[in-house]
Amino acid sequence: MAAIWLRSAYTGLKAALAMIGLAAVAGLVVLGLQEDGVIGRLQAAAIDLFSQPATEVAGPIQPRAEIALEREQRAVTEYIARRYRVSEAAISSYVAVAYRAGERYSVDPLLILAVMAVESRYNPVAESTVGAKGLMQVIPKYHLEKLVDHGGEPALLEPDVNILVGSQILREYQRRFRDTETALQMYGGALDEPTSQYANKVFAEKARLDALRLKARRQQSA
Repeated sequence: MAAIWLRSAYTGLKAALAMIGLAAVAGLVVLGLQEDGVIGRLQAAAIDLFSQPATEVAGPIQPRAEIALEREQRAVTEYIARRYRVSEAAISSYVAVAYRAGERYSVDPLLILAVMAVESRYNPVAESTVGAKGLMQVIPKYHLEKLVDHGGEPALLEPDVNILVGSQILREYQRRFRDTETALQMYGGALDEPTSQYANKVFAEKARLDALRLKARRQQSA
């Protein structure tokens, strides 16, 4: 029993001496760091880190898709203003509304703009002999229900209203005929015309606008 007790005491003493030794070594290391100024520098760095003011956020980063869309609309605006000799400020407004109308009614905005080119050459107060009015030459007597929320027939000479109503009509024809060419012929009052002359004019104008869109998108991805 005495031998067992002596071994246990010896083992405990060794553990205690080991801990004392480790504490002494740690003390010497800390003392050395203090003498070298390391701890002071670490403390100062920590204070500087946590006392620095928060970095200001400059604002939301504009999504790449939005930038590409702006470039596309700008290219389309410049082309139309130059080709049809219309104020760039006015065309910029028409283009923006056409893109909103296109999103609202699921119609390609370039198709809407191409219809405008053929119908009125971007003249917001154009009127035909059959009573068609505005940029998209809407005939009010056939679409009175669409004008109720806009203030009635006189509102057709407001560019925004005319574009919205014209786009809505075009979308209805697309749904009815399930074919854009036929829808365009119907829009132009030439459904029975066998050569699709009206639709081809619109498609030709849209092709020019499509080329601008493609160029703008390539520049964005470059």
